[in-house]
Amino acid sequence: MMKNLNPYLTFNGNCEEAFNFYRSVFGGDFTYIGRFSEMPSEYKVSDKDKNMVMHVSLPLGEHGILMGSDTSEAFSPPVVEGNNFSISIEADSNDEADKLYSRLAEGGKETMPMDNTFWGSYFGMLMDQFGIQWMVSAAEK
Repeated sequence: MMKNLNPYLTFNGNCEEAFNFYRSVFGGDFTYIGRFSEMPSEYKVSDKDKNMVMHVSLPLGEHGILMGSDTSEAFSPPVVEGNNFSISIEADSNDEADKLYSRLAEGGKETMPMDNTFWGSYFGMLMDQFGIQWMVSAAEK
């Protein structure tokens, strides 16, 4: 059974501005905000992208989290407004994450295979056969 289903928004360099606005609307505090400059050294980030938001999380009530990031030239193409969101699923286990990922990817396009990440999650991304972008994760055990 999956644990959470959350919206994930992507921006062209104004993620921090957008999330400060969302925080003013919904209240609360960021549980995490990280910059591209904080990535391990094997990931090459341009000076232009270093201060951009790699990931931010803003809890919405008891069960939802609004998440987001800027795009970086090194890791993804520029955002097209209107298509700049994904649905993020947190699974209970790596096995469940693999099952969800493979089922959602049927007839679609894998953009990042499931794998362990430097931020401590088992994670992958895909676009399903209907053009919806998904992020699937499970906390590493």
